[in-house]
Amino acid sequence: MKVIRPKTRFVLLASLVIGMWFATPIYAQFPTAQLGDVVPRDVREIYEKGLQYLAKSQRESGDWSEGSYAGPGVTGMAVMTFLASGEDPNYGIYSSNIRRGLISIVNSQDPTSGILGGNSGHASMYNHGFATLALAEAYGVVNERLLTTGGKKLDRSLGEALELAVRGAVTSQKKNSYGGWRYGADAKDADTSVSGAVMVGLLAARNAGVKVPDEAIDRGVAYFKSMTSSSGQVAYAGLGGFDNSTPRISIGCLVYAVSRRKDMPEFKATLAALTNQMDTSGGAYMSYGNYYQAQALFQGDVEAWEKWNKELIRQLKAKQNEDGSFSGNYGTTVETSLSLLAMALNFRFLPIYER
Repeated sequence: MKVIRPKTRFVLLASLVIGMWFATPIYAQFPTAQLGDVVPRDVREIYEKGLQYLAKSQRESGDWSEGSYAGPGVTGMAVMTFLASGEDPNYGIYSSNIRRGLISIVNSQDPTSGILGGNSGHASMYNHGFATLALAEAYGVVNERLLTTGGKKLDRSLGEALELAVRGAVTSQKKNSYGGWRYGADAKDADTSVSGAVMVGLLAARNAGVKVPDEAIDRGVAYFKSMTSSSGQVAYAGLGGFDNSTPRISIGCLVYAVSRRKDMPEFKATLAALTNQMDTSGGAYMSYGNYYQAQALFQGDVEAWEKWNKELIRQLKAKQNEDGSFSGNYGTTVETSLSLLAMALNFRFLPIYER
């Protein structure tokens, strides 16, 4: 697979943020403020408190870990949280956190299979999907000359690690008769939650300039199509089992949108299902659902997202702990990262958030 040069807008955005950093000695300004789109004060305050918590809780090794919630996917979520606010990733106040996180992700990769986490005992395809997404968002904006560990360069560049991660995901998919992914890279079955994480990672890699086979995207979309009902409900695994799961409906809707399949009836059905149940407060998977629903609504119906976003901000302000973290079933690192990323569309910085 050939790595294509990153798009010019990555460089332009990075240059813009660097300029704003030198103009503002304490905190970098947010790009949308410069472009005439004012970021709500509550968002800035909630987000900054959350970033401070993540910065303090990062381990010396560069990763974030809490019991069973560990691995390059968790680290990838945290890294994306820093990148999403528009802070300068090379010389800003959180640049060290970003670099150490990326080094940890690259070091976790199995050099043979390409699976992120395969070299560190966390070879879940969940980890692989979110870590691939983080590499894709960092590729082209992070100065790789600064990515050193112990004074030595990494064994592979971000582009090489991303290319290898794509190859690992594609190889895994080829072994799967459903065209999707499950927890293990060699799994024969699939589910829409894991498949959504990997698909978004692949789509982000393609957007960053890495060649991703059309067949892999087409098979992934076909799998989601087979799991989507005419009412827009998305099943988890196996046959049937359709229900009003906001996270799964959001994942399906986002996959259709980012893969540029908005003309498909399944996209229209999932979007309609989301706009008919715009809830930010339900279920055990609230932060996970909000993370995907924010992106799906923004991709499909900006007016609906704006209405939903206001309620999200209000609820997150009330739920944030004094130290800036968020609590929940996934542990504070994952809950904090997903909660902040659900608000990150207010900054419009990461390429995955472009319409």
